[in-house]
Amino acid sequence: MILITGDLRARLLANGAAETETDHYPVVKLFDPTGAATWLLTELDADGDTLFGLCDLGFECPELGSVSLAELESIRGPFGLGIERDLHFEARFPLSVYTQAARIAGHITEAERLLRQAAASISSPHSELPPDAAAERR
Repeated sequence: MILITGDLRARLLANGAAETETDHYPVVKLFDPTGAATWLLTELDADGDTLFGLCDLGFECPELGSVSLAELESIRGPFGLGIERDLHFEARFPLSVYTQAARIAGHITEAERLLRQAAASISSPHSELPPDAAAERR
């Protein structure tokens, strides 16, 4: 299977070339059909090999980081199966929401409830004290 088609490559490269830091929507989801590893990728560096996104190797600690496309293409698991692209994946949220949901779940998830919970937690202001209480303590 071709992991990154020409169209996907163009979108990933455009995201990678963005001059301002942007919370991109994932462009592609890759996964190990015989294991728990999953990648939600948003960017490709100009080198054509370094991908960036949410990486989950199945150890309950997904994290943002980079991965080599050449390495992903070279992986062969049981029965000679390689990494595959989720042909039905359509990102509904920016990467930050998938990241927050993965931290809650311990793995990359597409569960609607968790994604909405993560989106709500990101959009709500984070303050240890309500504004009135903070003013009273001064």
